[in-house]
Amino acid sequence: MQFGAVLQTNPPASRTVELARLAETHGFSHVWTFDSHLLWQEPFVIYSAILAATRKVVVGPMVTNPATRDWTVLASLFATLNEMYGNRTICGIGRGDSAVRTLAGKPSNLEALRDSVHVIRELANGREVEHNGRVVRFPWSEGSALDVWVAAYGPKALQLTGEVGDGFILQLADPDIAAWMIAAVRGAAEAAGRDPMAVKFCVAAPAYVGAGDSPAARAHMREQCRWFGGMVGNHVAEIVSRYGTTSPVPQALTDYVAARQGYDYNQHGRAGNTHASFVPDEIVERFCLLGSPREHVERLEALRDLGVDQFAVYLQHDNKEETLRQYGERVIPAMREAVVATR
Repeated sequence: MQFGAVLQTNPPASRTVELARLAETHGFSHVWTFDSHLLWQEPFVIYSAILAATRKVVVGPMVTNPATRDWTVLASLFATLNEMYGNRTICGIGRGDSAVRTLAGKPSNLEALRDSVHVIRELANGREVEHNGRVVRFPWSEGSALDVWVAAYGPKALQLTGEVGDGFILQLADPDIAAWMIAAVRGAAEAAGRDPMAVKFCVAAPAYVGAGDSPAARAHMREQCRWFGGMVGNHVAEIVSRYGTTSPVPQALTDYVAARQGYDYNQHGRAGNTHASFVPDEIVERFCLLGSPREHVERLEALRDLGVDQFAVYLQHDNKEETLRQYGERVIPAMREAVVATR
């Protein structure tokens, strides 16, 4: 299993770069960032600085969208970074949430998402593509390689992911829900004539490593990560609005949003926000990884057994450096295949 760190591009940008360097030092293979240009700093500028300051990590947005960014410009950004730093980028993309809603916009429809995946991937892999009635390519790009991973929750979005995505990003760490969604994506891939095992699976969720022996310590961890249930609730509420309560999506995902009463994007992705109080403790525990390194390993082993290839750690809490250190020293080594020097 690979490991990623998901960062917000809060100023100063040097802080984001330093956290990325620390993630690489502790064995993380990927550094992802939010992409919401009103709320945080421009990530693609910071990607260049991260890549210059590191040796191996792959960087990209979790996630960008087809509405606020021109698809050909996105492809050019990835191809340029690949030329500069040697194919160390990845594109996470979805229909759009905070980046579009803060501008009073709406998420892209699935047709636009499907088309954008195709255009971005073809151009960023040095191939020509038909777009807006013309056949275009980058004459200056040679050897660029980019995977496009799709973030999804709803049935039709999961189907699209299986049909066109190089990978699937699931933003919650509940094994039961993950099992259903992975099966849906693999089924769609197989129905489309693709190898279902070729689609990579990334689970992304807050991870907080701490001593959870006392009720107060556990409660603090939950409060630091409760924002995540509110963020996921944005997407779940849309599923419920579209499909009602009888959709094939597991009720464990949809039931908890019944008490949701709105969302303040000015506090998006921030610990201690005021609009996630509807998220029950049980959901925080199920969606996030909390507690001792051993507790994290146990959940990660369950996810790995389902076919999860990467776990991406959201670090929007007050324990960033310590969580990275504990992962580097205790969690990531425990998830590696045991190799001995002699037998």
